[in-house]
Amino acid sequence: MTENTMGETLPIFPLSTVLFPEGVLPLRIFEPRYLDMVADCLRNDAGFGVCLLRGGREVGPAASCHDVGTLAMIEDWEQGEEGLLHIAARGRQRFRLLDARVQPNQLTLGEVEWLEPEAVVPVPAGARLLPGLLGRLLEELGPPFDRLARREDDLGWVTARLTEILPLPLATKQAWLEAADPQQRAEGLLEFLRSQR
Repeated sequence: MTENTMGETLPIFPLSTVLFPEGVLPLRIFEPRYLDMVADCLRNDAGFGVCLLRGGREVGPAASCHDVGTLAMIEDWEQGEEGLLHIAARGRQRFRLLDARVQPNQLTLGEVEWLEPEAVVPVPAGARLLPGLLGRLLEELGPPFDRLARREDDLGWVTARLTEILPLPLATKQAWLEAADPQQRAEGLLEFLRSQR
């Protein structure tokens, strides 16, 4: 796999979730470091990196996170009550974290290299139930998920959305983000669905 750009710096938001490219991430922001980060992102039309927590917690001192994450761009925001900021961000491109440094305010800045996007792969006959399942789940979830521009003929898009939504182990979701293999995700999802019967 080759990189598009090396050495770009991003603010990193370690979370207990895995975001794939084109996924939607609603967040409630209340910590000063992340309120400042969001303000900077909006002011500069910039994004932030979402990485799965490896150690620590989302709240409090800077936490360690996995090396592969996804650039998130803020698409919508609303000021809530009591200082809460509600944002909706969308995943754009995967990256590998090369280096990280913690600022005095406990915001982590990471130097990243961009990873190649997945190839578009059609949904094979053996995985035809996945787009229908995804459509039903998106409707049940409601906003902002039901407003996604759908690509139900793209195995990568379908399996990434299902991976984000279904209650799979976070380690599995992270491994699938790192592997960037739609067929592997489809096989894993079908196996997971069979185990739930």
